[in-house]
Amino acid sequence: GVRASLQVSQMRFWFGKEDFIFQQDLAPAHAAKSTKDWFTKKQLEVLAWPANSPDLNVIENLWAIVKRKICDRKPTTLDQLKQNIATAWEAVSAETCDKLVKSMPRRLQAVIQAKGAATKY
Repeated sequence: GVRASLQVSQMRFWFGKEDFIFQQDLAPAHAAKSTKDWFTKKQLEVLAWPANSPDLNVIENLWAIVKRKICDRKPTTLDQLKQNIATAWEAVSAETCDKLVKSMPRRLQAVIQAKGAATKY
């Protein structure tokens, strides 16, 4: 959908022609046949992702950042919302994404220490 298209556009901007693997959780919308078909059509590789692993998914933090930016603008129409989503997503810096990716070792260690239970992430 719109969210995946924005993410792919931003990833293409950051990585150019370099290969990348798209990560998403197993939310019902992400597991839908139409979603899987969309990724196949776009020839995008999707990371195999285990169920019940939100502690390891940095995209949730990224979406929280985007949501805060959208809420700050208080859109009142669907068109404003769509524009605010695009603007907020484009405003996310490569440094922010890099910081989230570099947090993965800490996230993994926290999950190991919690023996798979929830963590602060």
